[in-house]
Amino acid sequence: MSVIIDALYVLDDQNECVVEHVYHGRPPQAHQLITSLAGRPSPRPAVNYLADLHPPTTTYSITSGNLSFVAAASRDPQSLAVLDFLNRFVDILEDFLGSPLLRGKIEDNYEVVAQLLGEVCDGGIISNTEPNALRESVEVSSLIGKLFTQVGLPGTSPALGPQSSFASSIRPSPIPSNGPAIPWRKPNVRHTSNELYVDIVESLSVILAPSGRPISARCNGSIAFTAKISGVPDLLLTLSAPGGTSTAKTSGILRTMQLPVFHPCVRLARWKEHAGEISFVPPDGRFMLAGYETDLMPLPLDSGASPDQASSSSEKIFLPATVDLRAGLGPSGMDFEARAILNNHFPGVPGSSSGKSGSSRSTSLNAGPFSFGGASGSTGSSAAPTLEAVVVTIPFPQAVRAVTELKPSRGEASFNAMDKTVEWRIPTKDGASVNGVAVLSGTVTGPLGGNVNGAQGAAADGDNGSDVGDAEDADRSNSQGEDESRRTTVRNGHNTPRKRHPSRTLMPRSIAVSFSVKGWLPSGIKVDALLVDAKKSKGLGDGVRPYKGVKYITVSRRGVERRVD
Repeated sequence: MSVIIDALYVLDDQNECVVEHVYHGRPPQAHQLITSLAGRPSPRPAVNYLADLHPPTTTYSITSGNLSFVAAASRDPQSLAVLDFLNRFVDILEDFLGSPLLRGKIEDNYEVVAQLLGEVCDGGIISNTEPNALRESVEVSSLIGKLFTQVGLPGTSPALGPQSSFASSIRPSPIPSNGPAIPWRKPNVRHTSNELYVDIVESLSVILAPSGRPISARCNGSIAFTAKISGVPDLLLTLSAPGGTSTAKTSGILRTMQLPVFHPCVRLARWKEHAGEISFVPPDGRFMLAGYETDLMPLPLDSGASPDQASSSSEKIFLPATVDLRAGLGPSGMDFEARAILNNHFPGVPGSSSGKSGSSRSTSLNAGPFSFGGASGSTGSSAAPTLEAVVVTIPFPQAVRAVTELKPSRGEASFNAMDKTVEWRIPTKDGASVNGVAVLSGTVTGPLGGNVNGAQGAAADGDNGSDVGDAEDADRSNSQGEDESRRTTVRNGHNTPRKRHPSRTLMPRSIAVSFSVKGWLPSGIKVDALLVDAKKSKGLGDGVRPYKGVKYITVSRRGVERRVD
């Protein structure tokens, strides 16, 4: 199904039109479109139906820096396809004009932008969005060509008329292509050092209940590939994952790589027949080869398993860093204690121990010119995966004035009064002491006068003027075994539930930890082999043995979060 758009607009941060390009039909003019969009409430969604225009128009918009890219369509194309086209067009402009995109760059290179707008769509039908193919059809004026144009001589742009003999003589003659015409790969690629690199990066996201049981555990993976190799190579990347058997090795990779997406260079038929084998002709340079999701939950929450089975199953989720929080401590209930549990003993990785984790490890491995191997990328390197950049974040309610007396057993902790968060940075460069428990304690200071803003800050019985002494008396009674949240008080002859004490409303309700790990992936995916098919490859040269490297990285930006009861 073809995706047809009527026009494309580029707007700046002042809602002024920078570029207006019409492809099909009679779309609204730029000022009409801007006026209609300005009447929409903020934040404005990416897809808007503008019924007040004639004809009614659906707009699709994305933002890059200070510029907004808006596509208009009177029909009903696939929304994701149009948004993906806009993102690809932004990448194309950055490739031709440089990043970041600015209004001045577009205005100074309008002849290039006009050519790109005409090439990426043919009559509104999205056709060519590969930068390498566009470079063959879009001519970028050189500095000398612009100088000729300014002095009245024919330049290098075909729109300026026939070329002069002098201008033609200084332009390099095109080199005949030896390989097939591939949209995503430049012809006649030459490299003095042939290198191939595979970088698998996974972003971990886990939510833990107050009991410690995982509620959700997922990771999003990306396979970035860097090809610095001459000619037109034909490559085969083989992946594996735990869980497969000797008779069905693909079962593990199929269960692990859920919802896979691939670059257009990947032969999907080969993947469908043999899961885990990615056959492709790579673009030149770095690109995103594939992406996937992985569900790390061992058992669904509604599986009906017994608590013992659920507990033993939850232990299968390995987390190098977890956190716990105890709030409402101390005589006045204004203290808290946070714990960070670090574990550098990675499962399935030989030699992963705290004693070796402190050594520096090269994450680019060379296990021979035509082979990979080892669990989690550890073959060819004696160093174990390393846990780095451990940061514990504790968000507090807006009513908190300050958090004082921060006492970390390791690292440094600070309170940000603007964001109302405590950041605790734990060093992991001290080798043997990486594993273990680190503790942070602190005291919360409420608003002046002891009143908390909002409904949660009202006094326990609805009296706005309750003093601090009553709060301390209530907490003393709690320490004697009474559950303050369930107590009731008699007023006007009726039993009314007692609200939560103001000190409780000042306590954090969650705690999260960020970290990164080099040399380990939570999904267990690994690269088994990367082969260059010498028969199908062209222009590689005889006897060329490219250098190969693989890198595994896990990142978690506040990804492991634990809720507090």
